[in-house]
Amino acid sequence: MRIRRSSASEVYHGLREAPDTAAITSAAREAFADSNPDVKLQRLVVVIAAYNEAGNIGPVLDEIPDQIADVAVSRLVIDDGSSDGTTAAAQRHGALVCTLAANRGHGVALRLGYRIAREAGAEYIATLDGDGQWDPADLPAMIRLLEEDRADFVVGSRQLGRTENTDSFRNLGVRFFARLISALTHARLTDTSSGLRAMRAELTAAVRQTQPQYQTSELLIGALFQGFRVAEVPTTMRQRISGVTKKGDNVFYGMRYARVIGRTWWRERRGEPSPLHRAAALEPVTGGQVPPSRLPERPVS
Repeated sequence: MRIRRSSASEVYHGLREAPDTAAITSAAREAFADSNPDVKLQRLVVVIAAYNEAGNIGPVLDEIPDQIADVAVSRLVIDDGSSDGTTAAAQRHGALVCTLAANRGHGVALRLGYRIAREAGAEYIATLDGDGQWDPADLPAMIRLLEEDRADFVVGSRQLGRTENTDSFRNLGVRFFARLISALTHARLTDTSSGLRAMRAELTAAVRQTQPQYQTSELLIGALFQGFRVAEVPTTMRQRISGVTKKGDNVFYGMRYARVIGRTWWRERRGEPSPLHRAAALEPVTGGQVPPSRLPERPVS
């Protein structure tokens, strides 16, 4: 399929993938494989989807240590069609980079990163944003939960911690959507749109993901319905290092995010998961006991 070129300032906000998405991601994956033959990543891969973050991606990568909770780390950046030198900046700071020819959405870029990480041997995957808002110093507590088999998916919650974001409307939206998803999934959650997450690599293959942009709630709701154990830890959401958000208008973003929540919930609910795969959200790490159940065995695609 012919790849449609996007303008440098065009951010893909569609609720469905663009027709050329498969062609763009396949080409990027092939180019990455050609540049990194027989690549073998560490047990933990930090995946960052970045779009026009050349001024921020270096400091973000420099904050990620070579080991987190005694687990060796690889850094993988998926450049989602940047025009500002994000790929070169990430490479200068020691990351492996897979570059898409056009912007096709944060969710598309993350799914590509998940696949590369799984196929290159990752046991755990963590995510950060390329703008510096999430602090890698919060990752050790999250990885320890995975290592101790107390959780399968861990979310950094700014509601349990704190946020430096002074946008009251957006902060209200974070609380509203957390309550909405909690009610729909019967799980106690405080932050459902955090970009700081850590999970078992096989979870990213087992949970259905179709959203090109608004993907945080889709992965979380799917994981809960499939019975993966979800935990939250306190985190701090910082201000961007530089630049402006790519999410767009608050109302526009919120309406579309709500639609994704509703569609994902309806899809997963109709899937009628078995009792063994019921959602089981954990108590926050600040005090609760974690059920001793183990991750169900699932094939990795």
